[in-house]
Amino acid sequence: MINFILNTQTPLVDAIYHLLGFDGLIGTIISAFIAAFLIGNIMLISAGIAGPWAKRKITAVFTDRIAVNRLGPFGLLIIVADAIRLLAKELIVPEGVDRPSWDIAPLILPFSALLGFAVIPMGGPLQLADPETGLVFVFAVASIASIGVVIGGYSSNNKFSMLGGLRAVAMNIAYEIPLIVTAASVVLFAGSLRLSEIVSAQADPLIIIAGVAIPSWFAFVNPFAFILFLVANLAEIGRNPFDIPEAPTELVAGYVTEYSSVYFVLFFLGEFLHVFLGGAIIATLFLGGPAAPISSLSFIPGFIWFLLKIWSVFLFTQWMRAAIPRVRIDQMIEIGWKGLLALSFINLIFTAVLVGVIA
Repeated sequence: MINFILNTQTPLVDAIYHLLGFDGLIGTIISAFIAAFLIGNIMLISAGIAGPWAKRKITAVFTDRIAVNRLGPFGLLIIVADAIRLLAKELIVPEGVDRPSWDIAPLILPFSALLGFAVIPMGGPLQLADPETGLVFVFAVASIASIGVVIGGYSSNNKFSMLGGLRAVAMNIAYEIPLIVTAASVVLFAGSLRLSEIVSAQADPLIIIAGVAIPSWFAFVNPFAFILFLVANLAEIGRNPFDIPEAPTELVAGYVTEYSSVYFVLFFLGEFLHVFLGGAIIATLFLGGPAAPISSLSFIPGFIWFLLKIWSVFLFTQWMRAAIPRVRIDQMIEIGWKGLLALSFINLIFTAVLVGVIA
C-alpha cells in the first residue's frame, strides 16, 4: 500500500510534505499517512452524522414522524448518546463461534470502504493517490466488504447469520457485474481508468441554454447508464429494495444477529461508509466529481460540491428505503441476472457504437 501511494503521489501528500518540512522517503511516508488520516476522518464524520441522526431525520420526513429531537439542537447530540450507549454495552461472544473469523469480520467492512476513498478526487488537493487504474482499484477494494459479511455470517454459528452471508454473496455476484459493465461505458467516453481524467472529461460544456452552460456530466450524456448505476449501487450497498442480507422479517438481522457492542458499531459504520463510497463513485463517474454544476457557482470550493453530491446520493438511498418495500430473494436474483445484466450490456454496446461514430 505504501508503494502504491508513493508511486502515485498527489498534491495533498506534496503539500503536507513541504508544509511540515519533511525530507526523504520517511517524510513522504509520514505525509501520506497524515493525508490518509485527514481523508479518513472526513468520511468517518460523515458516516457518524448519517447513521445515528440524518438517517432518522430523513426517514421521519418521508413517513410523517418527528424522529430525534430531545438531545441538543435538532437532536444532534443523539450522535454522542448513541456512541456512548453502543460502545458501553457488553461484547457478548456466543458459544461455538469461530473466534478469529468472528473478530476479523467487523473490521473488514469499514477498512474496505476507507481504502476506496484513497483514489477518489474530492476537489483541490484532496486525493491521496491517482493511479492509472483508479476505477479498477476502487471497485476491487469495495468488493472486499462482501468477504466480511460472509465471514461474519459463517463464523457466528447461527443459521440466520449464515443465510444472510449466503444472500450477500448472491447479491454481490448478481449486481456487481452490471455495476462494473455500466462503469465501463463511462470509461469508453472518458478514454481512461484514471479517476482524475474521468472528472476532467466532464469539464467541457455539453450545451448552452439561455446563456447557461450545461456541463457534459455523464449523467446528462448517458442518463440510461446513470439510472442503471444508481439501481445497481442500491444493491451493492444493501439498501431497499435490496437489503436482503439483513432482512429482519425472515433473518432476524442476518449476518449481524450475533454481534453486539463495538462489533455491531463497526458493521454499521462500514455499511454507511459504503453508502458514501457508492455516492463518491457516482459523483466521480456521472456528476463531474467536485465540479460546480454551473460556472457561476465555481467560487464555492470543489470539496463542498463533492460532499453535497455524495449526501444527495445518501438522501436518494433513504428515499428508496422509505418508499419501496423489500423484494424477495428470488425477485432480487431475477432483477439482477435477467434485468440489469442484460441492460448494462446493451448500454455498453450502444455506448461503444456511439463513441465509434463520434470518433
